[in-house]
Amino acid sequence: MSSVLVIDDDLSRRELLSSAFSFLDQPCEFCGFVDWFQSNSEISTDQINLVLLGQSQLPISLEKLVKDFQDKFASIAVVTLDEWSDVAELSDSLRQCVVGQLSVPFNYQQLLDCLHRAQLFRLRADDASLAQVDLFSGLVGISQSMLQVRRAMSQVAGRDVNVLITGESGTGKEVVARSLHDHSVRKNGPFVPINCGAIPADLLESELFGHEKGAFTGAVSSRPGRFELAQGGTLFLDEVGDMPLPMQVKLLRVLQERKFERIGGTKTLDADIRVIAATHKNLEEMIETGEFREDLYYRLNVFPIDMPPLRERAGDLPLLLDELSRRLPEQGLDAVRFQNSAIASLQLHPWPGNVRELSNLIERMAILYPNGVVGVSELPPKFQNVPEPNPELYEQAENAVLLEGGGISQTVELDKLPDEGIDLKKHLETIEQRLLEQALTVNDNVVARAAETLNIRRTTLVEKMRKYGMQRK
Repeated sequence: MSSVLVIDDDLSRRELLSSAFSFLDQPCEFCGFVDWFQSNSEISTDQINLVLLGQSQLPISLEKLVKDFQDKFASIAVVTLDEWSDVAELSDSLRQCVVGQLSVPFNYQQLLDCLHRAQLFRLRADDASLAQVDLFSGLVGISQSMLQVRRAMSQVAGRDVNVLITGESGTGKEVVARSLHDHSVRKNGPFVPINCGAIPADLLESELFGHEKGAFTGAVSSRPGRFELAQGGTLFLDEVGDMPLPMQVKLLRVLQERKFERIGGTKTLDADIRVIAATHKNLEEMIETGEFREDLYYRLNVFPIDMPPLRERAGDLPLLLDELSRRLPEQGLDAVRFQNSAIASLQLHPWPGNVRELSNLIERMAILYPNGVVGVSELPPKFQNVPEPNPELYEQAENAVLLEGGGISQTVELDKLPDEGIDLKKHLETIEQRLLEQALTVNDNVVARAAETLNIRRTTLVEKMRKYGMQRK
């Protein structure tokens, strides 16, 4: 596992980072600036891909430091702790190494973002072809199989030809189709999807081609079909392998002639569209059994793209977890993070439902452990493929106090006084603030109900909220 090097003269911040990385099972090394300059030759650099750079008590420039890192490390990303005023003064070659800034208090999202940016930076430095990672940002993954998908997409995105996307259910075929549309000459036109397997056979023709008023029983008004709605854009035929044979004949005719008529209509309409089809079925086997027309297959399969199953690109799982967690607030859910041991356990799961199954798991964990960090023990039994690596550390971590936004404060066992002692006032205030936040959360931020939960007066709760800078949402 790649390691993180923290160079900082602020001992309290080093302890904070040590607790955070320990909780995330992330290997790290720590030193001060004097130690770095005196003994950096003794630090192993093979597995280090990120340097967290704190403030120095020495009069040293950021330019000198970054140059030292470039000389010592083959490819290294740098994240500054708090602000370094001379970042803007760096040359382009040095500035590209500084991939972010981390300020205390931080949260798990910010910390993991730094780790993932460092991983991408190192991979891009090792493989120039990874420039395509940014081209199709909707696709998450940097495995070789996903790079092959991106290369194929970059070759066909700007060409107005039909594309057939194959792969198991839940692998992200529609994401590929939308990305191709967004990077095509038709990007200003509509993207119109239709699931051929979800519409009854007797209604599919009307859905595709539209109908005129009175064309059949129930046709009380004229209605355009998906071919009309997609004019000037892209029509995405999802699960085209489920299309009945009679409709395959009619679809073939439209693809050949680029013309169609509404049901019950006499006016011929032009099909100015690009067709992207997708299926989880093996169409070549269906051709042999007579379930799919060979001529239609060749019309659709002008340019094939095969989506790999998630079990074959387990290395992409950390990036997928991060991206899917980032989208949780859009669904009204709180973010959730995963320890490295939990990620290692998930990488051993076969994922029959692919990315869709992973997305469902993350939503479930976000509901059960909002703004929490999931270890192996929290995963559902079928996902627990490795033992909990350090149960004692895990129990201590559950008693850890989180700063606002999910950042970690110093871990202190509530039933044992540390040998070095604690700041009792600060510790009690931290516990009090945490209990206030929990009471407000479980009561939907209704102050009166939260005060009842804590058995204190409403005015007392308001005063304490003002003391800790807590705002009503």
